[in-house]
Amino acid sequence: MTRIFHASFGTALFGAAALLLPNAAVAQQADEAQAEAAYQSLAAQTPTRAGDPAFDYELGIAALDAGRFGEAIIAFQRVLAVQPNNAAARAELARAYALAGDIDTAREQFATVVDDPSLPDPVRQRFTGFVRQFDRAIGGGGSDVSGFVDARVGYDDNINTATEQGQITIPLFSFLGPGQLGAGAVAQSDEFYDITAGISGVTAIGRQDRLFASALGNWRDNLSSAAFDQAALTGTVGYAHTFANRDVVSISAQAQQFWLDDDGFRSAVGAIAQYTKPLARGQALNLSAQWNRLNFDNDPLRDADRFAVGVGLVGKVFVANLTGGKEETRRQAGDAQSFTFGSVNVGAEVPVSSRVALVGGAAFDLRRYDTEDALFLTERQDERLDLRGGIKLAITDQIFLQPSASYTRNWSNIALFDFDRWTVSVGARLEF
Repeated sequence: MTRIFHASFGTALFGAAALLLPNAAVAQQADEAQAEAAYQSLAAQTPTRAGDPAFDYELGIAALDAGRFGEAIIAFQRVLAVQPNNAAARAELARAYALAGDIDTAREQFATVVDDPSLPDPVRQRFTGFVRQFDRAIGGGGSDVSGFVDARVGYDDNINTATEQGQITIPLFSFLGPGQLGAGAVAQSDEFYDITAGISGVTAIGRQDRLFASALGNWRDNLSSAAFDQAALTGTVGYAHTFANRDVVSISAQAQQFWLDDDGFRSAVGAIAQYTKPLARGQALNLSAQWNRLNFDNDPLRDADRFAVGVGLVGKVFVANLTGGKEETRRQAGDAQSFTFGSVNVGAEVPVSSRVALVGGAAFDLRRYDTEDALFLTERQDERLDLRGGIKLAITDQIFLQPSASYTRNWSNIALFDFDRWTVSVGARLEF
């Protein structure tokens, strides 16, 4: 995966990315298979050739290429047992320790190589840079700030996520026949522009401990219909601890304010706990638990506590998550708004060249409400499908052009909430 396309998946159309099968991923898998085959071929000769420095050095390089860091360390140690002044073998041993996660020993080995008077100056400077990097990692990693700004324009055929039916029958008043829906309850289309920006920072407070914080803001303006303009601001602060095996646990607090038509609509505060375990081949497994308290400015019966647990798998070009939980209103009179939910979503960003990547995702959400709706005399049941696909074109290493399209279909047993929605847009994104 090229450097400019680092994991930023959003909710893009996974199916579209999968159809244009990841050329870069296929090539990477082929390289890994070749590296493993080369290692196995050399490893088969170990009983008769181990102890030969030239063979052990070649075996160590093959083991590194195959991701077998423990075997590489053993091979390079055999080289140094016979040739203790072999700077190249010691440098590769240091690299093996670093890739295995033992940065203390890696630093020691690189420092030894730097002190070798026979080392050419350009190589010495490079190794000195490695030592500085290890010193920074041993000190906790220092501080870092990153962010992005994304601006786009587009068309949305259902800005209010409403039904297309102009009339529906409300069971409680069925004797009156079908009722005419107001304009705000029927699907409306419009052009829009959307601006999203975020900034995040992390600072080390110890070798294995970090503090982090982020802010994310969004503004969406519909050109002809201000009633459904939206804005949101989310802030997060937290603490993360990295264990010796590189597993990470974090806890954070979060607050959000959401506006509709320039008026406050909903605020939320919450807490998130997450455990991340690195896996082979650059993947990681995430476990999370989250609680949020939701307060609706003009509808107190919808005030609720939301609990969710999730599991996710993150790879070099994909992310997949499974989440489930409960949103429980805090007032008994609002029980018809309480529901149990489950969702699954997948996303991918697949490079097809050095400057172009396909992005895509799919999500499916299921909701089952607790009690009958007072007007429709039934417990609401919803299933929702979201699809998104697009292209990410790198203009520079920091500026991207992103045309995209999305489709949403919400099936509901209550006609008022049954809808579909299309959007198309083009945007520019700056990452820093």
